[in-house]
Amino acid sequence: MNIYSFLQAVRDKRPLVHHITNWVTIFDCAQVVKSFGASPVMAHAPEEADAMTSLASALVLNIGTLTTEVVDTMKLSAAAANRKGIPIVLDVCGAGATAFRDRKCAELLDVAKIDVIKGNSSEVARIAGLAVATQGVDAGEVSADLREVAVALSNKRKCTVVITGAEDIVAGQGKIYQVKNGHPMMANLVGTGCMATSVIGTFAGATPDQIPEAAAAGLACYEIAAEQAVKKSDGPSLFKQQLFDCIFRLDEKQIRAMQQVTAAS
Repeated sequence: MNIYSFLQAVRDKRPLVHHITNWVTIFDCAQVVKSFGASPVMAHAPEEADAMTSLASALVLNIGTLTTEVVDTMKLSAAAANRKGIPIVLDVCGAGATAFRDRKCAELLDVAKIDVIKGNSSEVARIAGLAVATQGVDAGEVSADLREVAVALSNKRKCTVVITGAEDIVAGQGKIYQVKNGHPMMANLVGTGCMATSVIGTFAGATPDQIPEAAAAGLACYEIAAEQAVKKSDGPSLFKQQLFDCIFRLDEKQIRAMQQVTAAS
């Protein structure tokens, strides 16, 4: 896979990515999209959900700080995205922690065509129907084979499934990719998972006909930048600052030298 070509598509097309997302990380999600060269918008009001989504190239939904009212707005935006035919990425943040989160994820998946389901191991396993628990928004223990979980959920929901972790798994359209870029420092920074979702939405918005590949490429670019950023920082605060700068400066030579994306069978 030519990872750089997907980054170039983002920079050339500058997709508008509409977010209804986690209030804790909303600035960082906007900034990561901007750093890649795309355009973020964070519009949560139900009165403009349809209109704003109709302008966008992708829709990112993140239930990190959900309420019933926010999920109702997500449903309005998802309907508009489906009518327009743009990708929807759903971050099932905290699924497996409470019955409310599980129920609202199920509602979104049932009322709209979701193109990408993204979460950590226990979040995705819970959405797939396994009896696992998530520790707030941190991954709980999952004994099942994660590739099998991703593939089964992808087939059931007819979408791409992304499980993030030390090694990311992307399953969709009969394909499986593993992304082995990244650095443990990412786990010490609040919002890296939410930002990853925004990155997937950005790359999917630029190349909507290749969503599994776009997701894998976006994660690789994001995590290559993280590998570079950690060399210039000694803690999470400076790491975040450097992360945005390293994303902004990504080039083809860096990506080709550092990418660790493999197609699995």
